[in-house]
Amino acid sequence: MSAHIRVCTYNVHKCRGWDRRVSPARIARVLAELDADCIALQEVVDASPLRGANQAQAIADNLPGKYRVVFGRNRDLRGAHYGNATLTRLPLASSENYNLTWARREPRGCLRTDLRLANGELLHLFNVHLGTSYRERQRQGPQLLSDRMLNAAAHTGPRIILGDFNEWMRGLTSELMAGQFQRIHMRDYYRRKGSFPGPLPILDLDHVYYDQALEPISFQVIRTRLSLIASDHLPLLAEFQVRS
Repeated sequence: MSAHIRVCTYNVHKCRGWDRRVSPARIARVLAELDADCIALQEVVDASPLRGANQAQAIADNLPGKYRVVFGRNRDLRGAHYGNATLTRLPLASSENYNLTWARREPRGCLRTDLRLANGELLHLFNVHLGTSYRERQRQGPQLLSDRMLNAAAHTGPRIILGDFNEWMRGLTSELMAGQFQRIHMRDYYRRKGSFPGPLPILDLDHVYYDQALEPISFQVIRTRLSLIASDHLPLLAEFQVRS
């Protein structure tokens, strides 16, 4: 029995759009039409410790269907928690948040969720947000590919690695990832490549990598009137089939 999975990555910029309005509901409207099984969000605020809004849960609550939220805290932001979040409507087996912070740079992380596919197989999905500094990413790339993270012996199922890599030119992280994983190249689907900044996307910051157990079926950059204003990044949507 083969299994399909549809995944999305979206840096939501604290749900703050180009009009400076903070609206998780608007982010949810961007995502509602995509019918994604898993949604990897970066730059998410969870202010529930302050009795405030949990942006990831607010997005999930405004999506059709029932999504479970897994949050990976990377740092605090004015008393709230801040980091990556993965929304899934597939059964969740386990999760772990990895620290990718280097030196005194802004704390960064990678959130792993282990999800049960329709064929019973376990899928390992890694939601990544790397740093903006070249030297920072030089340290984070080897960490990401280490036996502690992507290459842990316990990860025996297919792997998808997606998120905001902040790498628009080929760097060490890109080279290391290309040595072990396939990548969906935007240029194979679009004349223009880029997911940032939203209104005029010229930088290819957001990536989707996958291993040989998966076969890509489709790929889209979600460029709509709403997505162009809802965040400073555009969401990417990819569908895979698990090879038998």
